[in-house]
Amino acid sequence: MRAIWTGAIGFGLVNIPIKLYSATESSSLDLDMLDRKDLANIKFKRVNEQTGKEVKWDNIVKGYFMKDHYVVLEDADFEDASPEKSKLVNLHAFVKLADIDSIYFDTPYYLEPQKGGEKAYQLLLKALDKTKTAGLGAFVMRNVEHLAIIKPYQNVLVLNKIRYQQEIRSLDELKLPAEVKLQKVEMDMATQLIQQHSQAFDLSNYKNEYSEELLKIIKQKDKGKRPTIRKIKVENTKANDLLAKLRASLG
Repeated sequence: MRAIWTGAIGFGLVNIPIKLYSATESSSLDLDMLDRKDLANIKFKRVNEQTGKEVKWDNIVKGYFMKDHYVVLEDADFEDASPEKSKLVNLHAFVKLADIDSIYFDTPYYLEPQKGGEKAYQLLLKALDKTKTAGLGAFVMRNVEHLAIIKPYQNVLVLNKIRYQQEIRSLDELKLPAEVKLQKVEMDMATQLIQQHSQAFDLSNYKNEYSEELLKIIKQKDKGKRPTIRKIKVENTKANDLLAKLRASLG
């Protein structure tokens, strides 16, 4: 793994030097975009809107549009905006993990202590684990400020980017059903069905089956075979069939 950010965790007056690594990787197949005519790769180019000519990376800058003109920003401008957050994840609050709704969670990263920070790293890890809390703070990565929590996971600290409140869309635009009267027997059966299939949370038995099946089709097509097309029709349950479907589900 290659570190994508280096800095420190601010824990009170203690600064813990760390490296940040991506904790996830895609399980999807890596598919290229091709021209159907000759299977040539499709390439994307950075083109000047006015001249139509390709622009080299070295000549590309970022700018903010102000009324009728652009203000160009240099690397130093991003650093100056919040130099401390570019180097430090300052934990200014500690919250109960159970209080953070899953809708706020975003990308996870592993945190590795740098030389000299091992003891302080272990102290924070064990203290968070003992108190069942997560440290809340903010940091800047790739010129963007992220809200984040730091929490224990197995024997490592994990930084989870979390979404800001204003990034969560309102429910007002959804067409949600009005309050529906449910029969007691329907609720009892639904509860029984849930209890019947309840188990400890364990993802080890789950894998990306879609990618595996897609790879099988790719291998068949490579051998000149026509893959079997499986069709499925999902039958939606009607309100008057609900009780019968629940009863059948319970066996």
